[in-house]
Amino acid sequence: MKPLPEKEPGRPDHRTPARYLWWLLRVQWRSVTAGALLGVVWMLSQALMPAAIGRAIGDGLAARDEGALLAWSGVLLGLGVVQAVTGAARHRFAVFNWLAAAYRTVQLVTRQATRLGGTLPKRMSAGEVVSIGLSDVSHVGDALDIVSRGSGAVVAIVAVAGILLTTSPPLGLIVLVGVPLILAIAAPLLRPYRDRELAHRELVGELSTHATDLVAGLRVLRGIGGEALFSGRYRAESQRVRAAGVAVARAETRMNGAEVLLPGLLIALVTWAGARFAVRGGIGVGELVAFYGYAVFLIVPLKTLGEAASKITKGLVAAGRVTALLAIDPELPDTGTARPAASAELVDIASGLVVRPERVTAIAAADPRDAQAVADRLGRYAAGDVDFGGVPLDAVADVRKRILVAVNEDRLFSGALHESLAPDGDEAVLKAAIHAACVEDVVASVGLDAHVAEAGREFSGGQQQRLRLARALAADPDVLVLVEPTSAVDAHTEARIANRLGQARAGRTTVVCTTSPLMLDRADHVVFIKDGSVVAEGTHRDLLEGEPRYAAAVTRGETAERAGT
Repeated sequence: MKPLPEKEPGRPDHRTPARYLWWLLRVQWRSVTAGALLGVVWMLSQALMPAAIGRAIGDGLAARDEGALLAWSGVLLGLGVVQAVTGAARHRFAVFNWLAAAYRTVQLVTRQATRLGGTLPKRMSAGEVVSIGLSDVSHVGDALDIVSRGSGAVVAIVAVAGILLTTSPPLGLIVLVGVPLILAIAAPLLRPYRDRELAHRELVGELSTHATDLVAGLRVLRGIGGEALFSGRYRAESQRVRAAGVAVARAETRMNGAEVLLPGLLIALVTWAGARFAVRGGIGVGELVAFYGYAVFLIVPLKTLGEAASKITKGLVAAGRVTALLAIDPELPDTGTARPAASAELVDIASGLVVRPERVTAIAAADPRDAQAVADRLGRYAAGDVDFGGVPLDAVADVRKRILVAVNEDRLFSGALHESLAPDGDEAVLKAAIHAACVEDVVASVGLDAHVAEAGREFSGGQQQRLRLARALAADPDVLVLVEPTSAVDAHTEARIANRLGQARAGRTTVVCTTSPLMLDRADHVVFIKDGSVVAEGTHRDLLEGEPRYAAAVTRGETAERAGT
């Protein structure tokens, strides 16, 4: 399957789950139609086999006609060949439809998650997104996979009913009346199954979220002795998921039982009625064998219809979760078209901060939350009046590419280390970034081709921080905003990073939110923020001497203590 183009022809219809599945059918109409046609031929070839067997017995064996026996045996062989060929081709198209629908949904979900950015964690938990990507896409694929066999089942039932009506109107009427009656009896079982499946899916999403949080904070939990407490909570929630899964299984078992029982009753009725007609002389032995063959064959299409009902129900539940994600709009959409120069000033009007181009500007805040708020506004992760080169930031195109905000909550991606740090593969840029971030020792010990586990769990906190810094530097944005980039490293490493950062970002604009004296001393310009506003700016040493509040914030009161002694 080819990947989705950037602009999919015909936007996904996510107004309702049914509309989304219908949109997938329309997008894949060629393969779906081919699979359905092959499914019809495949099922019809099986439906005609009892007729061929009955004629071979009646016209050949019973009438002692060798020619008729050979002819109908040849017809039966031909039907078997057609069934084998169309069955293999139908399965191929069914698998293709499954994969296309599942991976098209994965692409849409991934693209939507990228589009939403910081909006996604506020509107949907990580566990729900993981659940959509792992299980729901599979059920969406199943809904399209069953189309080929379901179409064949419907046509085969109609064909068998037509043959029976032609041969024996009472038997044909039994089938024509019995099939809708079976569907009507089984229909009430679908709603409780769908409701329980939906409840189970929601609980699985919540449990996945809690599992993700536990894994991320496992070291902290062990450090404070909270591992047993949270393990107990997780165990209790997993039992809720288990109970919901059992409820789904019970509803599914009732459906599966109905799939076997109801068609079985219809088959028994057709066989009993056919036998009575044969005893009375209304039909011959060949026709009786054919009728029995039809009765046995009907198990397959009727069971397929039950399977289709189950898969479509699961598909609708899964599509509902997919459409809920696709319906979310970014709080701050990137729709700007202006392209100011890379060397333009960046101004945060709310705080009064002016970030001068091609310099390292440090932001020291009495309250770290004020610095984080400024960083969020500069990166347009939060609403605010920010100008970039005299243009409002919401009117600037490609904000995420031009302004990169790196925080300590960022994750390292699993895969090769060099791909995680520099996806574009520029070796020279990557080496320079590794040097500037002082992470050569880590790279030397594991190698650039080493596999990184999920979230970089094999690295210590300081190593992860330096690797994230190297990744941010390798991206080389017009404006790089770093939030406490050295909080987890030792003083010697921090001093080397502070010395190398300015050289690594020469000709680019850099903002560092920190209260580290080492980082502040190496900055070209320092801005002190208190109560959300800029109250002083200058060099680190000038502010230490002239602004007591700044000195108290960055030295944590040490200056005042020394002055008192």
